[in-house]
Amino acid sequence: MKEKNGTAVFEFILLGFSSLGEKLKIFLFLILLLTYLITVTGNVVIIFIVWVDRRLHSPMYFFIANLSFLEIWFTTVTSPKMMLNFVSVSRTISLNGCMAQTFFYFALGATELALLVVMSFDRYVAICRPLQYATIMKQRLCIQLVLGSWVGSFTVMSLRMLLISKLRFCGLNVINHFFCDNSPLFQLSCTDTSGVRRVDSILSSTIVLSSLCLTMLSYVSILFSVLRIPTATGRQKAFATCGSHLTSLAIGYASCIVLYVRSSGNASLDVNKGVALLNTIVYPFLNPFIYSLRNKTLSLREALGRGTKSCSPICEMLLDSYK
Repeated sequence: MKEKNGTAVFEFILLGFSSLGEKLKIFLFLILLLTYLITVTGNVVIIFIVWVDRRLHSPMYFFIANLSFLEIWFTTVTSPKMMLNFVSVSRTISLNGCMAQTFFYFALGATELALLVVMSFDRYVAICRPLQYATIMKQRLCIQLVLGSWVGSFTVMSLRMLLISKLRFCGLNVINHFFCDNSPLFQLSCTDTSGVRRVDSILSSTIVLSSLCLTMLSYVSILFSVLRIPTATGRQKAFATCGSHLTSLAIGYASCIVLYVRSSGNASLDVNKGVALLNTIVYPFLNPFIYSLRNKTLSLREALGRGTKSCSPICEMLLDSYK
């Protein structure tokens, strides 16, 4: 691919969903605003409950609180700018702002995938090795796993950004997306992007598929353990919990595979925008309900007025399953 000549670009125009009618734009703006506020509020409530209730100072809820903290920032990277573009005439974003947005989007996304692996491992130990749970999931290991997820993901994506930052943009500056995703940036670059595309594709595929395989490995082991539960009621409870988690994971991983694992030439940017909404809006919105708010242990009233009990939440769930 030859380099193109043209005027250097220092800002982009995010098309987003500009082709929609004005009334539909206002309607979508209100829906997205409500969704964003619920997502942020729900995750803040989860963090608060885990912080104030000493009974929830366990590995499972420590990981859930970290996931909630991450979801707040992940959805904030793209949602406010997208909502602003629905009601604003100017839909521009600076080159530096675009680079910052793509960095934090992918860094936080990679961190989330790593945390999902950690959380699935925690559930595997809790259900498949309950008597060894306290010995294995010590506080030090939990902190190391979370720090490793954050530091490792941000380090890898920083190296990716070194390649992205070398791209030059000239001539066209219209991004057919609601945020600075990699595919439209590659299309607008006036330098040869073949090497960067290859590295980005390999890196994204490796992160998504390795996370998916490790997560599913834990769930397959959990499935075999659940099938050995003697009572139908116990199996039903376990399947209900795992089923809701797997629904959330299916949305998250399926959208990531469509966007970043399969060849970008197989789908238009308009299709990618629709799928990206699942990844940036729907998935963060569902997580507080699936992982926490549907859990009676994380009820705000329970957290503020609960008496102490000797058995941990995981212990209670396991004992319930065998009754």
